[in-house]
Amino acid sequence: MPIRAPGRTRRGRARAAALALAALLGAAVPGCGTQADPGAAPTPPAATVRHSGGRDAEAALQGAVRRLVAGGRAPGAAALALDGGGTRFASAGLANVRTGRRIHESDRFRAGSITKTFVATVVLQLAEKRRLGLNDTVEEHLPGLVRGQGNDGRKITLRQLLTHTSGLFDFAGDQRVARRLAGPPGASPLTPRQLVRIAVGHRPQFAPGARWHYSNTNYVLLGLVVERVTGRPYAAETERRVLTPLALRGTSFPGTRTTLPTPHGRAYAAQNGARHRRTPRDRTIPRDVTDLDPSPASAAGEAISTLDDLARFYAALLRGEVLGPAALRRMRDTTASDGRYGMGLFPVRLSCGVTLWGHNGRISGSYVQVVATPDGRHVLAYRLNSDVLPPAAAERDLLKAEFCRT
Repeated sequence: MPIRAPGRTRRGRARAAALALAALLGAAVPGCGTQADPGAAPTPPAATVRHSGGRDAEAALQGAVRRLVAGGRAPGAAALALDGGGTRFASAGLANVRTGRRIHESDRFRAGSITKTFVATVVLQLAEKRRLGLNDTVEEHLPGLVRGQGNDGRKITLRQLLTHTSGLFDFAGDQRVARRLAGPPGASPLTPRQLVRIAVGHRPQFAPGARWHYSNTNYVLLGLVVERVTGRPYAAETERRVLTPLALRGTSFPGTRTTLPTPHGRAYAAQNGARHRRTPRDRTIPRDVTDLDPSPASAAGEAISTLDDLARFYAALLRGEVLGPAALRRMRDTTASDGRYGMGLFPVRLSCGVTLWGHNGRISGSYVQVVATPDGRHVLAYRLNSDVLPPAAAERDLLKAEFCRT
């Protein structure tokens, strides 16, 4: 039986759009978002594992992925690990709650703010080639765009955009964007420049460089800078500089395309679930949001990818195969953010003393995180097919199981 979303009033649509936008771009550094209530969940199907590593590592990954589903409200989860022992893939739960399909290793999904690591990489490559400077101001590349309400592009540098220390308001928090998303189908999409103008219609959070605040506006601006410097959209430049050299064939930047490339499962929103009888008692079925217009995310979060592509990208990046040593050091310099964020990467510190580097992303219907050891030799990419945040304890257990083994 098809899943039906409940009917909505105009007010309900506006509220749903605001929630969708929060899910669309609200994700990022651990601690920046609120943790979802776990709630009751059906027992997931047994995890499936494909592997080429040791049995202990395989069992640990399988158990940890199963707990991601059992402890939360996401229908399914999957993880892929790369290390000296080879590649291991595990999945649990369902990719499609209607058909019972499992999550496949080759499935495409929306990667949200993982996009920021790609964009930061391209900007740093351009800086290496002296096509731009990190101390350039926004005004030098995008004259007149960041002005008004106390915002001044003459005082904001590209370095501050990369490190989220610009002070610019996050357009994802503006209700006009939410209302636009709640409008009738076929409405013209918001362009990156329109998103920036919405953001600078708000007063800045603080003076440029004064402190740290995660803002998607920063990376939308960086995408526009890449286009101004190279003459090509940021997506085309990222494909030329990163995707093609690394053979990341499952990664794309869809613009206004609403569908996912095949193969793919379904994507489910945490809010507005419909009731549907699946067992002797009713359970809440999440709303299917597989098809959506990701253009409001732009260079801040529109990427589509696979677990394998993301793991190989972060491995190559941290091994120094994409950027030179000086640029990679800048990417991992968290001085400006008091240790929270570098340039498109942030540190994840585990209780066993291991520090990992990576990024996460949350867009309507999807949550993903990729982390790796500093040398890029051990990488873990994992995802949920829902924008519900994973239970904190289950996520910690997954990271410890993968990186704290003796």
